[in-house]
Amino acid sequence: MTKPIIGVLTWRSGRTFAEPGYFKRLLRASKRLGVVLYLFSPQDVDDKAKLVQGFFWSREKGWLSKRFPWPDVVIDRYRYRSDQAFKKYVDFRKRNHMYYANHRLANKWKVHQILSTEPTMEQWLPETYLYTEKRLKQLLERYSHVYIKPSNGTGGRGIVKVERAENHYHLVGRDDQRKKIRTTCKTLLETNKWLTKWRKKDKWIVQQGLQLDLIPKRSVDVRLLIQKEQTGVWDVTGMGVRIGPLHSATSNLHGGGQAKELAPFLESLFGAEGAHIIIEECHQLARRTALTVERHFGRMLELALDIGIDVNGYIWLIEVNPKPGREIFRELGQIQTYQQSIERPIQYAKYLASVQ
Repeated sequence: MTKPIIGVLTWRSGRTFAEPGYFKRLLRASKRLGVVLYLFSPQDVDDKAKLVQGFFWSREKGWLSKRFPWPDVVIDRYRYRSDQAFKKYVDFRKRNHMYYANHRLANKWKVHQILSTEPTMEQWLPETYLYTEKRLKQLLERYSHVYIKPSNGTGGRGIVKVERAENHYHLVGRDDQRKKIRTTCKTLLETNKWLTKWRKKDKWIVQQGLQLDLIPKRSVDVRLLIQKEQTGVWDVTGMGVRIGPLHSATSNLHGGGQAKELAPFLESLFGAEGAHIIIEECHQLARRTALTVERHFGRMLELALDIGIDVNGYIWLIEVNPKPGREIFRELGQIQTYQQSIERPIQYAKYLASVQ
C-alpha cells in the first residue's frame, strides 16, 4: 500500500522558511505516522508535469530539495505577509487546483461580521467596528479603553490600546516588529492624528475594551487550540493562560508574555466550581466557533481562539487564528499535548487522503 502524500504550503526564500522549528517537528511526526510529507511554495509547483519541488529536513545536511509527486492533500500554513509573495500565494490559492485540508479564513473584520450573524455566538463577542474617528469617539464614551487592531496580522503586531484618562489619552501597543510603544495625547483629535500615522493604509478595527486584568496592570487571556482529530471531529486539544508583561497591551508569548496552567489559575480567582464552569463554557465557545467558521468559509483543520475572561468571570472571544502556533503547551511543559497538537493536522490530512 502506498503512503499518503501530504504537501505543506508555506512561505520560503531560498532555504529559509517561515516556521522552521515547527516544520522540522512536523516532518519527524510524518515519519511516525506513515505519510510522505514535504514543504513547498507556489513557485515550486510544475502544473504540467504534476510534480512539486518539495523540501525536507536532514539533520546532517539541513534543508534538502527534490521532485515529489503531486500531493493527495495540502495543509496550508502560509501566513499573512504584507509583501508581493503573499499576493502570489493568494492567486495560487484561488486556482484551487489542489485538494486542501483547510480553506483560507477572511480578515478579522469579516470573521467578526460572520460570527455576529450567529445568535448563539452574540453573547461572547465584544463590540467591534471598522475604525473611524466617529466609532472611536463612541466607544471611548462607553468604555474606559478600546483596542485598535489591524484587520490582518497576528502575534500582537500593530495593536494599540487607547485608554481614556481625565484630560488626556494613554496609548500603548506594539509595532510590526513587536517593539513596545507608549505615548500620551491631550485630545481625541490629537489621538486620531497619531493613529492615522500609525495605521498607514491598512484596514483597522476598533474593539470594546474589556476588564481582563485578572492580574493588576497585566493583560491576561486564554489560548485555546481546537483541532480536527483523525476522523474529522472537532476536539479541544488544549488550553493555557497567557499573562502579558507589565502595562502591555497584549499577552502574546512572543511579546514577552508568560504561560500558566489554566485550571489552577482560574481556581485561585473563581474557586473550583467557578473555574469548571468557565472551562466548560470555553469548550462550548470553541466548538460553536469552529462549526460557524467552517459553515461559512469551508473546511478547516484547526483554529486557535484567544479568549478573554473578565474580572466578573464572563468570557469573550477576542480573536480566531486559522494557522496557529502551539508553543504555549511546550512552555507549560505539556509535552504530550504539544506532540498531539503537531500530529493531529497530519492525522486529519491522512484521513482526507483515504476518503477523497
